[in-house]
Amino acid sequence: MTTNTHRFTVGQFTCTIVPDGVFAYTHPAAVMFANAPQAALAEALAPYQIDPGTWAAYLSPYPSLVIDTGQGRVLVDTGAGNLGPDTGQLLPNLRAAGIEPESIGTVILTHGHADHIGGNVTAAGDLAFPNARYVMWQTEWDFWTNNPDLSALHVPDFIKEALIGFAQRNLPPIAERLDLVSQEGEIIPGIHAIAAPGHTPGHMALSITSAGEQLLYLVDTVLHPIHVAHPEWVAAVDLLPEQTVATRRRLLQRAATDGALTLAFHFPAPGLGHVVAQGDAWAWQPIN
Repeated sequence: MTTNTHRFTVGQFTCTIVPDGVFAYTHPAAVMFANAPQAALAEALAPYQIDPGTWAAYLSPYPSLVIDTGQGRVLVDTGAGNLGPDTGQLLPNLRAAGIEPESIGTVILTHGHADHIGGNVTAAGDLAFPNARYVMWQTEWDFWTNNPDLSALHVPDFIKEALIGFAQRNLPPIAERLDLVSQEGEIIPGIHAIAAPGHTPGHMALSITSAGEQLLYLVDTVLHPIHVAHPEWVAAVDLLPEQTVATRRRLLQRAATDGALTLAFHFPAPGLGHVVAQGDAWAWQPIN
């Protein structure tokens, strides 16, 4: 069981990154940097001591974020469930961190990909967070619950089928407890929804603010630290590439301008750092 939780504060909020496990992405150069020129990609990967031609797998953490506001507990994304052999560990890891699933009052689903909604229900089909209300972007809900068209994705058909299957299993059970948002604004005091389309049609980022401090959660706006320096390099799983690039530029500029502590879902654990301006783009500075 992967139990390396990471606890930190944002103002008066206590935040805990709780892992659901890890997942190995094969052919990561093609998956994460689908349109990158090979020579430029090799140069960008060199500081990581990676040869794109022999890079076999990227081991991604799958973190969920718990925010204790003092008035209640909010969970952001529910993990991947049974997507892989090393996922589906969120519930035991929450309990190991002293967080009972029944104590979660709000679950925010940033988008409909399997690694973000796969823990909505248990193996028995029951709601994993039985006392929570759920929040999702209206566009995202409509997309995944109405025969989603994934033809634009440059991934094998079995991956598309898995994405659709996870949505069909994990979204309908929450329908009666769901609040849909269609514009940027406050979900609960201190937690604001930010429109971040591109990776998916209704992908959502979050701004978490308390006592003058901010955590900007980019989620899957960027998938690897190299995307901070090269926002124009999109992933094979970015459904709307042009929107992806525009969203990246907007949110990376916001992170740098605000000096906000920033969290990215797929970055090496714990995924926290700062975005700083560097030439015409930005650079990623992970926390120590």
